[in-house]
Amino acid sequence: MKAQNINISNIPAIIWGEQSDKIYIHVHGKISCKEYAESFAEIAEKKGYQTLSFDLPEHGERKESDYRCDIWNGMHDLTIIGDYVFSKWSDVSLYACSLGAYFSLNAYADRNFTKCLFQSPILDMEYLVRQMFCWFDITEEKLRMEKEISTPIDLLRWDYYQYVKEHPIQNWNLPTSILYGGKDDLQSAEVIRKFVQERGCKLTISQGSEHPFMQKEDIKIVRIWLEENI
Repeated sequence: MKAQNINISNIPAIIWGEQSDKIYIHVHGKISCKEYAESFAEIAEKKGYQTLSFDLPEHGERKESDYRCDIWNGMHDLTIIGDYVFSKWSDVSLYACSLGAYFSLNAYADRNFTKCLFQSPILDMEYLVRQMFCWFDITEEKLRMEKEISTPIDLLRWDYYQYVKEHPIQNWNLPTSILYGGKDDLQSAEVIRKFVQERGCKLTISQGSEHPFMQKEDIKIVRIWLEENI
């Protein structure tokens, strides 16, 4: 399909699909990149949408950068992307996965998206950090003293942890559909259901799926969900 590589304020991006006044901003998750949006963009194009995907900090073409993939840089970059897209398209929707959903919740609450799709979203980052405390035998006090602690999943940072505790997601009133795996160990079903109930989201649960939705049968599950919701 048609794919145009561009840079938006030094953020590498791709615009997928034939010209349209409708578009999806595609925000990938951890250990992914803008090119992973191709299968999404193919489905979206059939429904009349273009797609704009981009590399988050420390991902894709930005892997070697010392510009960290944290909440502050994530919000900064998503704001730049949002400003660009809303200035050029009249009908804008959002797809975001995992960490990309968390960044989106922080950066895009005041944007006028037509619809939002979240796959395996991180809705409560404090919950995830506390899970990591348990998994890797780390205490809040130890993190406070050491400031940064490496784990097999990610680097834990005291300043990041303080931010997420002080800024729980509160303002999100956009039409949102969520795909969640029943075996997701990064966010509990209780966290997901609470968010859905409070904000009137549409929830689809794939009981046998884990957070990444990377098993063979998961590819079909994700495709069906996208075709029903884009």
